[in-house]
Amino acid sequence: MVGKNLKRMFEYYKPYMGMFWSDMFFAVLSAGVALVIPLVVRYVTSTLIYMESREILHQLGYIAIFLVALLTLDCFSRFFIGNYGHVMGAKMEYDMRAEIFDHMQKLSFSFYDDAKVGQLMSRITSDLFDITELLHHGPENLILSILKIVGALIILANINGWLTLAAFVVLPVMFVFAFILNKKMRRAFRRNRVKIADINGQIEDNLSGIRVVKSFANESIENEKFKVGNDGFLAAKKNSYKYMGSFQAGVGVFTTLIQVNVILVGAMLIAKGQVNVSDLVTFLLYIGVFTDPIRTLVDFTEQFQNGYTGFERFREIMDLEPDIQDAADAVVLSDVKGDIRFEDVSFQYQDGTDNVLSHVTLQVQAGAYVALVGSSGAGKTTLCSLIPRFYDVTGGTVRVDGIDVRKVTLKSLRDHIGVVQQDVYLFAGTIFENIAYGKPGATREEVIQAAKNANAHEFIMSFPDGYDTDIGQRGIKLSGGQKQRLSIARVFLKNPPILIFDEATSALDNESERVVQKSLEKLAQNRTTFVIAHRLSTIRNAQRILVLTEDGIAESGTHQELLAKNGIYAKLYQMT
Repeated sequence: MVGKNLKRMFEYYKPYMGMFWSDMFFAVLSAGVALVIPLVVRYVTSTLIYMESREILHQLGYIAIFLVALLTLDCFSRFFIGNYGHVMGAKMEYDMRAEIFDHMQKLSFSFYDDAKVGQLMSRITSDLFDITELLHHGPENLILSILKIVGALIILANINGWLTLAAFVVLPVMFVFAFILNKKMRRAFRRNRVKIADINGQIEDNLSGIRVVKSFANESIENEKFKVGNDGFLAAKKNSYKYMGSFQAGVGVFTTLIQVNVILVGAMLIAKGQVNVSDLVTFLLYIGVFTDPIRTLVDFTEQFQNGYTGFERFREIMDLEPDIQDAADAVVLSDVKGDIRFEDVSFQYQDGTDNVLSHVTLQVQAGAYVALVGSSGAGKTTLCSLIPRFYDVTGGTVRVDGIDVRKVTLKSLRDHIGVVQQDVYLFAGTIFENIAYGKPGATREEVIQAAKNANAHEFIMSFPDGYDTDIGQRGIKLSGGQKQRLSIARVFLKNPPILIFDEATSALDNESERVVQKSLEKLAQNRTTFVIAHRLSTIRNAQRILVLTEDGIAESGTHQELLAKNGIYAKLYQMT
């Protein structure tokens, strides 16, 4: 699984291979500079200092020019890596964020029924940042480290074999130690990801409901709930840093042990006349070159754990197949009249749960105005949600104009259906932008006409900025009736042949309800309309009223016909 994920990760380099290899090229140059400088020191200490003064000064000029050239090259290499390398990482982060956001748009209602927005947010922000930090710095750090270690090994072996053996005898033990700790750190860092996602979810939930929190004066309770999550995150962090600390301490001891070994063996060899002081000094300089990439690899392990666990969580979302998607042979739905037919339809939300709908058969003619009533949980909203395929039937068929909705493209199906819900969602922005959401690219005249049809133009023009008024997050600056009329204007602009009103007036006061009801009835003219009603007084003019129970459609008829039956509908009406 790790290999498969790494292969997937590397695929994000493909569009930027030119920049990637340039980054690697300058990483190689930077490593080369680090390897060359100790050789210059060795030449100075072993050869140059024994020359005549004039020759020393003469060669020092060339050495100075050579060193300045090396430093200039190193400076530019580091600038390229730090600048363009990071840009490459940012572009990959951009690609990943666009990919996961697009994928999230395709996931169905059933996914979002269980998902938490704050946790999803952490997957497309902090997780992706750590992934791209790894994608940028990871190869660069590995190349630098490998080149320095291998280069130092070759040079050291040419200086003195015994000193090289003293330096590298510690490495096998260090690598075994690092491998064991690495596995533990990966599990610990993954737990960190889960905990921080939980906290993000809790914060999002709290801030979205801050008015409820304050109305109940429950700030202290929210603080306590947050403390539990925050404590869990801190405990996970402590656990991961325990392993991280052990790893860093162990590797630090091993790198120091390398230097100690070289000093002790070097002193013995000097005493035996098998190595000179300048070679030992050079050797110690290369030990610095050698141990520096080891420290880099220590930092890389934390970076890798953060980035890789982030990528695992990224792939968890990307590997989810939308349970509702276009069939391979799906056709575009066009010239919709609005004839709706439910044929022996059953539905359950999850396997193993009871059916919400069982063997429902229903025919609604194009242009009909049908109301759905019944107790909570009878399946009214579920039945209507099957038409635009927010959920798929678990049995039977839903047809629009005789075509199975599973055989048409989702976009063409939903383009012909307008939904007005009780819980209106308005986006942060202006009134104009929210109405125009119903028809992207609509002209200002079209938006204004839609608002007039929804009885919204008058209150919109009462604001100083009119249609350019900023309505705040979720339309918080508007009343319930105003928000509902904007949502109706949005559907007017869309102009679909099929409408679904999901208890669209149940949360409004009587005056707002009358205004909104008038707008809804105007919108419903000559369209196939489903009204899910809470207040039965609002559906007396419906051409057909369906009474849903847990057993299906129990009664059907007009308002007067159902009252005359003195059945379930009559009892519900008497209770209102």
